[in-house]
Amino acid sequence: MVRVVLLSDTHCRHREIAVPDGDILIHAGDFTIGGEENEIADFNEWLGSLPHKHKIVVAGNHELLLENVPEVAPKLLTTCVYLLDREVVIEGLRIYGAPWTPPFFQWAFMLGEREIEAKWNLIPRGIDILVTHGPPRGIGDVVPVAGRRYVLDDGKHGGCPALRRAVERIAPRLHVFGHVHASYGTCAIGRM
Repeated sequence: MVRVVLLSDTHCRHREIAVPDGDILIHAGDFTIGGEENEIADFNEWLGSLPHKHKIVVAGNHELLLENVPEVAPKLLTTCVYLLDREVVIEGLRIYGAPWTPPFFQWAFMLGEREIEAKWNLIPRGIDILVTHGPPRGIGDVVPVAGRRYVLDDGKHGGCPALRRAVERIAPRLHVFGHVHASYGTCAIGRM
């Protein structure tokens, strides 16, 4: 049995979190506020202090530096496996990670409909754990503002339709994501 610990959207508050023990720690992005080098370095140092044997990270829309200067990722994220449109096998589990989200203000790793669908089409079948920053359409994607719930484009949901299609196609055992802070939690769909 492998114990997987899931985090997302800690926004430089990672040191305030009591992280449970486990074998694999996965962070689904937005570990910084503005994507500054010092924020990434602090996050990396904190990750290195945790006892988890494996640490997996994808960027989120706040990690501006990682999008604008991608070659800094291996230099700044030395205590984890950083996934950007790629797969890694850990403890026998195929894990694929990607940071992309549909446009949402002026942040990082945002793509239009055709470009983002091309990214999701890169995900191979047979993935056990899919790690994305944003949610698929209709799951964990409702955003509250000013005391009322609103959505980004269709009157119901703000997640990515192309990601939803990709998730249905590959049927991962676990899909880890964040991005929409108010829609945190878990949801079981399909096979168990």
